[in-house]
Amino acid sequence: MHYDSIKDDLGKVFNRNPFLRKCFYGLLDLLLLRAWHIKKELRKISKTLPKDAMILDAGTGFGQYTYYLSKLGNYWQIKAIDLKLSQINDCNCFFEQIGRSARVRFELANMTTFCEADKYNLAIAIDVMEHISDDTTVFKNLYNSLKTGGILLISTPSDTDNNHHSSFVDEHVRDGYNADELCSKLSTAGFEEIDVRYTYGHPGQISWLLSMKLPLQMLNVSKIFFIFLPLYYLITFPLCMALNLWDVNAKHKTGTGLMVKTKKT
Repeated sequence: MHYDSIKDDLGKVFNRNPFLRKCFYGLLDLLLLRAWHIKKELRKISKTLPKDAMILDAGTGFGQYTYYLSKLGNYWQIKAIDLKLSQINDCNCFFEQIGRSARVRFELANMTTFCEADKYNLAIAIDVMEHISDDTTVFKNLYNSLKTGGILLISTPSDTDNNHHSSFVDEHVRDGYNADELCSKLSTAGFEEIDVRYTYGHPGQISWLLSMKLPLQMLNVSKIFFIFLPLYYLITFPLCMALNLWDVNAKHKTGTGLMVKTKKT
């Protein structure tokens, strides 16, 4: 399915004022299981970062993780990049409205050419690598952009179930990564201490089906389903929350997502 068009429609609804955008971020944090995993990792990482940390959000999208990071560290300087000018403009406007534009900036940039040598203590690439063909160049650029000791956090689909991904999101250039393949590419880029774990185990896959796949498929058929979404989530929300909590606290032998944390030494 074409996911970008639905994201654009959602953006138009929630970009009307800062309150609505904050509500949108809150909904994403609740419904997206990946956000549960990522925020858990970011809370751990935040304890190791300096007070004046420099952070890169590579492929920021709606900017929800930049927003979360801006709350974690009151003195962190954050740069967020993306290929979509409309999202860059929307995010810059929102952060100006909430008074954080002095330390948070969104810029139009291509990850295959973006590199700022030895600048960042932390870089995140959340659900973006599956959209980029030349991933080896991006990994090298991220490595070079990090300071020594800098951390890279990646969330991406795994290739555990190719049909699960290829039948759903048309914008992906690959269905997912093999864990060994991803480690090899990161190692070639120069990274060491590569920690890879699966997310979206069995409970997470059920939650994703209920909270994301079915609603988005309905919206892809007709935007009229926006009217019924509140009732749908009222029914499914408690179960999805329980499944998310289970998934984020369990160790999975396999799963349809990968969480990778690695370091430049």
